[in-house]
Amino acid sequence: MPGESQPRLLCRKREPDVRWSDDNAPEYFRENVSGTAPRQATWFKTAWDEERLHVLFHAADTAPWATLTAHDAPLYTEEVVEIFLDPVGDLECYFEIEVNPLNATLDVVLRRSRSGYLKDFRWHCEGLRTAVALCDGFWEAEISIPFESLEPGCGGAGKAWRANFHRIDRPKDGRVELSAWSPTRCRTFHAPGRFGILEFAL
Repeated sequence: MPGESQPRLLCRKREPDVRWSDDNAPEYFRENVSGTAPRQATWFKTAWDEERLHVLFHAADTAPWATLTAHDAPLYTEEVVEIFLDPVGDLECYFEIEVNPLNATLDVVLRRSRSGYLKDFRWHCEGLRTAVALCDGFWEAEISIPFESLEPGCGGAGKAWRANFHRIDRPKDGRVELSAWSPTRCRTFHAPGRFGILEFAL
């Protein structure tokens, strides 16, 4: 919407292998077009250590589902959470990582071209770690991304990335809902100009 600013998020440092705590405040998603509260809420938390960015998604869901299990399958055609990251911040290219309720993963880099952004599936996020928990009324996905797999030297205190975080919810008895941390205000997540700012802090 006119005059709407992109959100900023402080990503706090933690020691490696430390579990999530209440010190990591959750950030809530909004419906991607309208900016209103989604029917099934999603929140996420971020943290970092010297080697990795960590993201935890919590997705309210009465019946989470997926069928795809192969790496780089079109997870976005089912239920999924997604991370878009541009460590350089020039919006010339960005990384996309997806995880579904079966803990299948997709990783791709998108590069700007004259006809838009082209997907390159040859890139793989080396050292990516993911875990999924299916619970009563929600599912969670934890994603751990090595800085070196994105851009050498891109992480650490004082750095700021362009980023966005998304969810595709496909209830079998209802309509598809797209939600995001920074809503793109259109029917696609691929709107880099709507990315927010992820700031690495101590």
